[in-house]
Amino acid sequence: MEDHHTEPRVYHRLDSVEEVEEFYQAIARDRLTQKLSPERPYCYWTIETYDKSNGIRGGGGLGVLAADMRRVAEQLKVPFVLVTPFYPWESHQKMENMEQIDYHTEKNYEDFGFNFVDTVRIRTAMGSVELDVIEKQLGSSRFLCITEPNFGELYSGESGSDHRLYQEVSLGFGGYQALKLVGLRPAVIQLNEVATFFAAVARLDELVSSGMDFYEAVVYTRKHTLYTNHTLVQAAEATFHYDQFERYVFPNIKSVAVRRWLKDKFTDGTIRLSTPTVEIAELRSGVSKLHARVANYHDINGAKIKFKSVTNGIHLRTWVLPEIMDYYHDHGVLDRFDLPATRDFEASVEKISAADIRHLKNLGRARLNEVLKHRTDQYGNTVQIPEDAFLFDFKRRFVDYKRPTLPFNDPDRLADILERNNAHYILAGRVHMGDSNMFGKLMDTLHLIDSHPVLKERVHYLPDYDEELGLALSQGANSSINTPIVGLEACGTSWMKDIANMGLLISTHDGGVADMPSDNYLTVDGKNEEQETENLYRQMEVAAKAWGNDFDLEYWIHREIIAYMDVCSGCRMMRDYLNFLF
Repeated sequence: MEDHHTEPRVYHRLDSVEEVEEFYQAIARDRLTQKLSPERPYCYWTIETYDKSNGIRGGGGLGVLAADMRRVAEQLKVPFVLVTPFYPWESHQKMENMEQIDYHTEKNYEDFGFNFVDTVRIRTAMGSVELDVIEKQLGSSRFLCITEPNFGELYSGESGSDHRLYQEVSLGFGGYQALKLVGLRPAVIQLNEVATFFAAVARLDELVSSGMDFYEAVVYTRKHTLYTNHTLVQAAEATFHYDQFERYVFPNIKSVAVRRWLKDKFTDGTIRLSTPTVEIAELRSGVSKLHARVANYHDINGAKIKFKSVTNGIHLRTWVLPEIMDYYHDHGVLDRFDLPATRDFEASVEKISAADIRHLKNLGRARLNEVLKHRTDQYGNTVQIPEDAFLFDFKRRFVDYKRPTLPFNDPDRLADILERNNAHYILAGRVHMGDSNMFGKLMDTLHLIDSHPVLKERVHYLPDYDEELGLALSQGANSSINTPIVGLEACGTSWMKDIANMGLLISTHDGGVADMPSDNYLTVDGKNEEQETENLYRQMEVAAKAWGNDFDLEYWIHREIIAYMDVCSGCRMMRDYLNFLF
């Protein structure tokens, strides 16, 4: 599609506290040429949200990011609507006889303060489907959700299945109707991955059906649509077939021109949604600097797509121990926007003492142990980590490229490190339903642990990983292990929570970690997995010893915070998105 925007786009960068403050005040006074206001909000579409307090449980980082975007918007008083499904079923795991068992619980949106608004309908070749529209207002932000009893759980059905397409069509077309139902018009639509593509189609179809020339409607939609990509390789996407679109998509499109436009995106009777998504969104962002450079996506003509980098951030007030946040504000590390203070930031960080770090992490350990009282390990036992013990953790989605089993390549070496340093290791994460390969690796690892007396005592697998456990581990662990295969992690945010909570990061140089040079954390590298494993063990030794040495502890914590606090800040992420959009 030809880009009809001929004049160069000019961006006003916000680099000082004063500029940021002025910008947010301008939003409040509605001075952005009416682009952003309570009636014309920032509309964020996502198939997944991870916000346990509001009854919506996601599957990983995509959902965590969505929840943090809304929290940051509420904190900064940005008019913001998060459009997402409310899934009536939720998956959980528990251990029985050293085997992981999946089970499901039912969710009622009324239990979490959502209000019923009305119903909307989407169409399929088999008939229409009625969707409930529910909402929850939280300051300047709100949840706007669609749901129905048979909607199922997050990612139910195989990738590329009819049910998955039905969920995505419901979110796009149903969610757009919901927005109109509550009297809102989107100033901008942000598509959180390609599963939300149909929201942009719904907008395009409305414009054309209302009388706008098709090409003018395409230009308008493109200029007001941002596509945020979280995966590196287009080939990893689901593929849908033309007959599936005939059953679920085309019945919802009124305009013949829009249907024809979408039909032209099929190749050999199949389509990957990124192909039309990158065409309907003029603005495209990757979630780290490295990701934006190497994401391998192409348009329908085979040309490589360029992405702007807006590195993910976290809502610091959600993920950082409150006592640590108070410390940052009281000691001039963070300003009131939770951004690194412009005056004497590095000097303020350099004043953080080893005694302060240990004291604050002991408070985090107490918080972790409170959460662990209600959790059980692979043997069905509760776990408590002694205050004087060093704690490593791995708390990430269980997928092959994140390599949760890497520390177990040499069980005796790992056991020696743990025993000599009075250390424990918590392994936490979720295997996606249907990932039989990773499920097998998890079971093999648990049996390996069970067969080794030291590992059996000091390595604890905690099933049913969720937001609560991830938060507690960030606050209470001394060191976190993040070892994705370099080149496969788009960003990741768990490591941000560890650094912001004054933990020692052991990581490969990938994703958002690669935004800054590798000498700012304990780096794992090597030409092959054997070298990386050896390097990992060495860095685990360094981390454990640093905790007992004031100079080394201050050196590494100071380096991490100075290098990464701006990267970690969700308020910085929102600032960057607003800069990019307006």
